[in-house]
Amino acid sequence: MIQILFENNDILAVNKPEGLASIPEGEKGKDCLLSLLAPLSPGRLYVVHRLDKETSGIIIFAKNVAAHSYLNDQFSQRNVRKTYVALTHGVIEESSGIIDKPLRQFGSGRMGVDPQRGKPCITEFRVEERLRAYTLVQVHPITGRRHQIRVHLYSIGHPIVGDLRYGDRGVQRQFPRLMLHAQAITFRLPTGEQVTLEASTPQSFLAIVESVRRT
Repeated sequence: MIQILFENNDILAVNKPEGLASIPEGEKGKDCLLSLLAPLSPGRLYVVHRLDKETSGIIIFAKNVAAHSYLNDQFSQRNVRKTYVALTHGVIEESSGIIDKPLRQFGSGRMGVDPQRGKPCITEFRVEERLRAYTLVQVHPITGRRHQIRVHLYSIGHPIVGDLRYGDRGVQRQFPRLMLHAQAITFRLPTGEQVTLEASTPQSFLAIVESVRRT
C-alpha cells in the first residue's frame, strides 16, 4: 500500500518505499511506483522528478499539463528545497559542509566526479548524530544530478550505508537497504502557495540506525 501524503487537482505526493522503481524499468510488466498509482488517479500522472529505486521517501507527480510545467520550472530554476536523511560510513568531523564537485556518467550507469567534463553539482550537509563508526546526516541537494548525494558523500570518504554501487560491496552487502530517505520537500503549488511536505522515516531505516547505535 502506497502512502499518499498530499493530493489535490494538480499534484499527488506519496511516500515511496525502498526497492520500488519510480518509473518503468527495462523489464516489461514489472511494477513501479507510477504503475501502482495509476489506478488511484482517474487521469494521467506526469513525472516531475524521480528517486533512485533503492531510496525511500517523498516524490511528487503532476496531474495535468499546466501543473507539470509549473513544477518543472521550479525544479529547473532550483526553487525546490529537498531534504534527505542518510547514514554514512565513518565519522564526519565537520558539523556541516558543502560538496561542490562536478559529476558525469561513466560506464554501467555509474556516476563519478570529473572536474573537466562533469556538470556542476552542489550538495549541502549537516551532521545530525555521530555514532561510533557512522554518521547520521541531513542533506540538501542544490542541483539534481543522478546519484548526486550518493556520489558526493562517497567522494569525501563517507559512502552511504548499504550502497552497493558506491562503496565496498562486501561491507555494503551486510545491510538490507540503502540508508537514504527523502524526508521533505518545499515548493509552490500552481496556486502560488508554498508548502512543505514530509515523509515519515520507514521502520526499515530506523531499525538499522538503532542497530548501529548498539555496536
